[in-house]
Formats: sequence, C-alpha cells, structure tokens
Amino acid sequence: MTFENKTVLITGASSGIGKTLAEKLTLKNCRLILCSRNIERLDLDGEKILKLKCDVTKKEEVNAAYNAAIDKFGKIDIAILNSGVGHRMTVEEYNSQYAEETFSVNLLGMVYWIEKLLPDFMKRREGVIAGVSSLADNRGYSGSGFYCASKAAATIMLEGLRVELKPYGVKVITIKPGFVRTPMTDKNEFKMPFLMEPVKAAEIIVKGIEKEKRIIQFPLPTVLMSKFVGILPAGLYEFLAAKIKT
Repeated sequence: MTFENKTVLITGASSGIGKTLAEKLTLKNCRLILCSRNIERLDLDGEKILKLKCDVTKKEEVNAAYNAAIDKFGKIDIAILNSGVGHRMTVEEYNSQYAEETFSVNLLGMVYWIEKLLPDFMKRREGVIAGVSSLADNRGYSGSGFYCASKAAATIMLEGLRVELKPYGVKVITIKPGFVRTPMTDKNEFKMPFLMEPVKAAEIIVKGIEKEKRIIQFPLPTVLMSKFVGILPAGLYEFLAAKIKT
C-alpha cells in the first residue's frame, strides 16, 4: 500500500505520535485531515492539509469533522485513530471520572469515527482503519487499570472488525506501542524501559501501514516482555506484581 495521493485522517494530531505522524506524512504526497480538540496546536499548513477541531468524545463533533473532511476532499482512504489519554491512580484515589474520560477517548472516540467511516468504506470495498491501542492491553497493571482496560477493549474490538471487514476489502490494523516519549508519558513517575522517541515510533507505524501489517507493535524488547507477562498464570502474575509494587 502507498500513501501517495491518498486522503489520510489522523486524530490526536496536535501532539505526541499523532503530531509526528502528520509531519512524516507531509513527505508522502498525500492529503491530510488533522483532528484535535486543541486546534490551535495544529501548526502544519498547506493546500493538502485540513485542520479540524474535534473532541472525539463528542459524537456531534466527530460527525461535523467527518462531514467537513468529505466536503473538502470527497473521501477518506486511511484513518489513523490515535487519540488517547491515561491516568495513573491509586485505589485511594479511585474515581469514576477517570474511567469516563479514559474510555470515552480511548475506546468510544474510536467507535464514533469508525461508525462514520464504515458505510463509505464498505460501499467502496476499500479503506484502512488503523487504531492505536497499546502493549499494556495484556494485563491490569497497578495504577493503570482504566487505561489497560480501555486499550484491551480497543484491541479486541479491532480484532473483531478485522475479521468482519475482510470480505469488504477494508483493512483493519492494530497499532500497539510500548513507551513513547509524549506529553502523556512525560507525567509518568516510574521507570519506562526502552522508551522510544516519537519520530522513531512514527517511522515504524508508517512502514507498518505501508506493508499492511495486521498488528504493528514495538519496540521488540517490550513486545517480548509483554508476551511473557501475558502468559503468566494469574496467581503468579499477581504475586510478582505485588512484590514489584512494594
């Protein structure tokens, strides 16, 4: 697959991976639809770039952004659904507001966009949905339960869609980064092994989409570590996790 002459949507395009992806794709001769709730932070300009204010947790804003994109470019070929948030929280701070925000952005924001994209993709029998999940989707890590659960839900949803949309020629790609240096991870106070710069992450994602990989996951040491942790028996994992926490 090539990005050339394609129309590419990127949500969460004002910072982190989304911003770096947008910068990298300006070199691919494609049309870009850049969405962010902080539109003032979208600093790329050009005839082939459409900047839209869109809070993915608000269905009406997703609908409006989709309509504006179609009015401008006529269609969307590739959707990189990248918007994401995360909150570190102890049980003493347990708060449903964190859950509402995390699931609204990480899961429902993706759902709202897919709902708009699917009818046209299925009618044209083409299109790419690339949803950003996380390597943290394999366990309920202490202090990140809402984040892990939201990413696990996104991964499972994308997997189901990949199977259902195959007969329609629509490709579904799951992107699972490890730790990437972004404003979200900058808030983490714990050690982040194999922390990757966003430029490298964007390069891997772009190449992975071009190769039409089902799952794009990186970096390799974190992938292997997450697979090992994922196959541990529940009792052993909980014992080790409690030891690490203390």
